[in-house]
Amino acid sequence: MRKLAALAASLALCGAGFAATTKAAAKIDIAAARTIALHAVPGKIVKEELETERGGSGLRYSFDIRAKGVVHEVGVDARDGKLLENSIDDGKD
Repeated sequence: MRKLAALAASLALCGAGFAATTKAAAKIDIAAARTIALHAVPGKIVKEELETERGGSGLRYSFDIRAKGVVHEVGVDARDGKLLENSIDDGKD
């Protein structure tokens, strides 16, 4: 049981380190990314995250934006601010 607890603690620390490293790799901040996303889809941001995903530099801010009753998924490259995705969120992910 102690080994399991130690493993869980180690994984949590690795995840925290990964998140900090990922955030440090972003060249634009989330406020600038929000502006870019809301320019593409005016509405209300209901979810946002910084994630690694294929496309662009591999590091993106992902926003779920509700506009006129529809949720759009908007991706903004965290290194250069380019719009990577603007699609209707089907809720399958």
